[in-house]
Amino acid sequence: MASPLRVAIAGLGTVGGGVANLLSTNAALIASRTSGRGVELVAIADQRPHDDLKQEFGPSLGNSQYFADAVDMARSGCADVVVETIGGYGIALQVGEEALRSGASLVTANKALLAVHGENLAVMAEGTGTSIGWEAAVGGGIPCIKVLREGLAGNNVRYAAGILNGTCNFILTTMKETGRDFDDVLAEAQSLGYAETPPDLDVDGIDTAHKISLVAAVATGCKPAFDSVHVEGIRAISGADVSLADKLGFSIKLLGIVSTESDGTVKQRVHPALIPVTAALGATNGVLNGLFSVGDFVGPVFSQGPGAGRDATASACVADILDIARGNHVPTFGMPFGDLDTMVTSGMESREGRYFVRCASGEEGGVRNALQDSSVEVEISAELDGSVGFITGSVAENIIMSTIGDRASMIRVEGPW
Repeated sequence: MASPLRVAIAGLGTVGGGVANLLSTNAALIASRTSGRGVELVAIADQRPHDDLKQEFGPSLGNSQYFADAVDMARSGCADVVVETIGGYGIALQVGEEALRSGASLVTANKALLAVHGENLAVMAEGTGTSIGWEAAVGGGIPCIKVLREGLAGNNVRYAAGILNGTCNFILTTMKETGRDFDDVLAEAQSLGYAETPPDLDVDGIDTAHKISLVAAVATGCKPAFDSVHVEGIRAISGADVSLADKLGFSIKLLGIVSTESDGTVKQRVHPALIPVTAALGATNGVLNGLFSVGDFVGPVFSQGPGAGRDATASACVADILDIARGNHVPTFGMPFGDLDTMVTSGMESREGRYFVRCASGEEGGVRNALQDSSVEVEISAELDGSVGFITGSVAENIIMSTIGDRASMIRVEGPW
């Protein structure tokens, strides 16, 4: 029987502590699902004193070796797998590089690291015959990357859209349920620990952009292209937008979207969007995440679940560890890196779709006339508390923007569902 898979954890924070706890609590289950091989925690790295860690995590740490420096631990060759839970590009990148260089596989929840440095890390892993597991980096505990990278491997996936940030989804859900405005709900999210201070990475869409660039790489068979993601956040969403959308039968969500256009270009985008309340993503509320994708043979596939948190993220990390223990080595982005295409992207001005247009009641006549003059159909409209909202027919984005000017605001209506 093979010896246990040796695991080292870099960073005993929320996620790292959760991984240690899960490996200890479910050790027997893990052994049974790796044909008796099992997984052994052999090393931990954290800046806190070892005695403090032992007091906090107790038997979950077992007899693991302690390192004060995570890079030293990764470089030591003590483990078959290094779990990086530090975050960011600095020390985390050094840990990843040293782990792969030493012949260990890497498991990480660090979407920013992979979005920016995934190319170099993937090439290193292939050169050393190791793996990079990153299920936890997108969607937290949802196995959505496994669905795309393995379950839909025989499909062309031309469209994928996801709610990939629980902070924004909590804010928009609460605005809808309570009628409150963005700033008020953001303060509540920060008090509950759902939003950081400052909250920029979440509410300005950067976190979602990191994640959708990774989804796009797997879905399209192209190298990650984070720098070409169009990014808009949710700060400009008003209570009037949310209320009018609800009256029209829609939810407003911050979506990360990748779509392959008819000319072969790829649109990667993050922006608020209206989704019918009857659609699965439209009913994904609170801090939940969800990913909807369409394969050319399987059709629509939807995954939903907790997108963050200690146990959910640890669950995804440990699933990657078990894959490695079983010898299930899948290329980082679904195929050998040299076989990935260079992504050719297109901008938002050529987007064709429906739009939600909101204006003050006093501007309704002028906006309707402008839409009519541009041959833009108004499908439905609603009025509420001095504001009017329209849902238009399909039109190119450059046309809708030039038509409404500064008389109205616009949010895209997204599909297909």
